[in-house]
Amino acid sequence: MEKFHITDVISLLGLPMPSNGRSSYYIQCPCCDDSPRNKHLNINVKKDVYRCPRCGIYGGIFDLYALYTNTPRDKVHKELLKRLGSPEKVERKKKTVIPTPVIDCPVTDIEARHATYTALLAKLSLAQDHRQNLINRGLSDENIVKLGYKTTPVVGMTAIAKQLQSEGCYLAGVPGFYRTSAGEWSFYQNERGILIPVRDMQCRIQGLQIRRDNVEKRKFRWVSSTDMKDGCRAESWTHIVGPVRPMSLLTEGPMKADVVHTLTGLTVIAVPGVNTLTQLEKTLTVLRKEGLSEIMTAFDMDMATNYYVRDAYKKLLELLGNMNFKYGTYVWDPRYKGLDDFVWEYLLKRRKSQ
Repeated sequence: MEKFHITDVISLLGLPMPSNGRSSYYIQCPCCDDSPRNKHLNINVKKDVYRCPRCGIYGGIFDLYALYTNTPRDKVHKELLKRLGSPEKVERKKKTVIPTPVIDCPVTDIEARHATYTALLAKLSLAQDHRQNLINRGLSDENIVKLGYKTTPVVGMTAIAKQLQSEGCYLAGVPGFYRTSAGEWSFYQNERGILIPVRDMQCRIQGLQIRRDNVEKRKFRWVSSTDMKDGCRAESWTHIVGPVRPMSLLTEGPMKADVVHTLTGLTVIAVPGVNTLTQLEKTLTVLRKEGLSEIMTAFDMDMATNYYVRDAYKKLLELLGNMNFKYGTYVWDPRYKGLDDFVWEYLLKRRKSQ
């Protein structure tokens, strides 16, 4: 006996169809998304179900039709027969066997992310070894509190997630949050390190990075819950610290930018890496309208010896040139890898000599 499929209803309702090869995709949720850019309603055409991890609505074929047409559910089957005819008469494309891809929940808006991350960080603390690490970089306790650095949580994240939900925070679409096998919301907590808020020009938290303990390579990583149930990947957001001014520094790494700004008062823009320029162009376009006209780059001194870094740096300069920015490059004593190291050492020596 044939039955209706969810694609029959999707077509009938005029909703977006999945792109080729996808059995699961996201569209705007009619209950909680207030903009076409927000897409939290997941439709699984393989299982004939839908669900929104943000507001919790879910159901099958008849539920989806009832949701969009306000038809009582017990009358949906009769109405589908009237509009489509019997299931065996519905024309469908020939099915092909395709692998089920892993689909991330789309990133939610900046206001929701900022509110959720702010509430999360308020519930966390900073371990003493991490506090000392930051003090050794030139930051004071007051600086550390203002920047919002915290230690990654070790346990209890399911309980904290419940508290955040009870406070009205959205967790769906916020990188780092995901659902456990029991269906409860939780937060990424696999590695110990320092949580670093990555902020926009309005000081809103776009995402979080981790400075991981006891590793030599890839010390800084994004907090992400990609490949997890209702999880979400982080984007390569650009970090901004300080007011918009005609001239700003451009460096690599949010923590380095925070330290340089704290020690010098300069406005600093930070990319996650010299190779990650996707978000930078968007950020610079906005900042130029606010008055930014000149950029001084200040990347680590290994640029002089690392071919790959040097090549990526050339592409960065091409971007700045194409956008008609004035730009230059700061250089310093190569014994100090980063500008933050050099500035702190210089200021420390100057204070001792006074």
